[in-house]
Amino acid sequence: MFMSLPLSSQKWLTNCVQPLISILCCLVFLMFDLLDSVFCVIYGYLDKLIEGEALPCCCSNWERQKRRMNVTDDDMSDSLYERRNIFREMGFLRYERKREDSNTNFDKGSARSVNRWSDCGCDSCLSWVNDGSEYKLHFVVKEPLLVTGENFKGKPSENVIFLHGFLCSSSFWTETVFPYFSEKTNHEYRLIGIDLLGFGKSPKPRDCSYTLQDHVEMIEKSVVLPLEMTTFHLVAHSMGCIIALALAAKYPKNVKSITLVAPPYTSSEGDACLNALSMLAGKKLWSPLSFGSSFMSWYEHLGRTVCLVYCRNHRIWESILKFITRRRDLHFLTTDMTRHTHHSAWSSMHNVLCGGAKFVDSYLIILTRVGVRINVIQGEKDQVVPMECCSKFELKAPNAEINIIPNADHGTVLFGREKEFALSLEHIWESCC
Repeated sequence: MFMSLPLSSQKWLTNCVQPLISILCCLVFLMFDLLDSVFCVIYGYLDKLIEGEALPCCCSNWERQKRRMNVTDDDMSDSLYERRNIFREMGFLRYERKREDSNTNFDKGSARSVNRWSDCGCDSCLSWVNDGSEYKLHFVVKEPLLVTGENFKGKPSENVIFLHGFLCSSSFWTETVFPYFSEKTNHEYRLIGIDLLGFGKSPKPRDCSYTLQDHVEMIEKSVVLPLEMTTFHLVAHSMGCIIALALAAKYPKNVKSITLVAPPYTSSEGDACLNALSMLAGKKLWSPLSFGSSFMSWYEHLGRTVCLVYCRNHRIWESILKFITRRRDLHFLTTDMTRHTHHSAWSSMHNVLCGGAKFVDSYLIILTRVGVRINVIQGEKDQVVPMECCSKFELKAPNAEINIIPNADHGTVLFGREKEFALSLEHIWESCC
């Protein structure tokens, strides 16, 4: 029979182990710092060899200096250039690249390939490429039944825009919540699930910075204006919450309600972008999800290597998974994990999740002043977006309605409770009528 250690012994053991874990963490990420610097050089030469030019990266000290002099676009996140890497700061193995001017004018043709050599070029991944017309987002529309039904009485339908989170697509909503809406909602609401710029089946242009402005303008051009939306509700998860707030702040008198699921809110005070990076993707060895987030968010070239091996060869990996699981179709979350380029994911992570921290407070001021109803749904055990984010959000938006889901994490705040979630959305929409 095992005897438990006295409380004092447990504290002593914890105090001894904690420094060892911290030292191990420092050593592991120090090694990653070195490897990322090495791979910066490797990709520089490979890019020049294969494409004729070294693709721009965020390792240039000159770029960091320009940002300090405020000569770059304010929409760009400080976390792109100010991430600490001791070897880069020492100039060790530095490979200077001349960064091309990034802009959002990616509707025009270019002599270069639409994708980088390290990205997948299959028909599915390039389905957004067309014959010169303007790129627009892919979205799924579930039209209200009253449009074609016999009981149509001329009542205009309500619009609801659904925005997914990081490394997901519109399937996050269409495969989960959409089937559980009531008959009344299906008759009176037009539901629009959007693939955000750079994800799913939407365009993934290589010459785009994937800033908040880029995302909002593409939603405007692809959905809001073509569908002639005079009013609409917004529902968003994780990274999509930042984009939803930016869109709502631009159309505060048109938005009837905003439902934010696990909003990654951090304060805009101090070094907002770097604080957001540390909170949402701090350098941690545990849990595996936290380690993966930090690895992909801090190391541009190591992350590109992961995408080169996994995303570029997604058809092979998907075939292997189908063979192992004996399933004809994989879960949508599995396939969505590869439906992006490294550039679109890396830039969105920093310019939206981290860079958005500079603007969210101003968005909330606008929405609070106009009186837009804001609802927050947060999982109690969310490790990706911790409860601290929700607490800070409540302080900045005291009129927001907060709903904490017991024992739910970043995914199970929705998965496993789709019917309950759909019902709560219906109550929110009805109360705004």
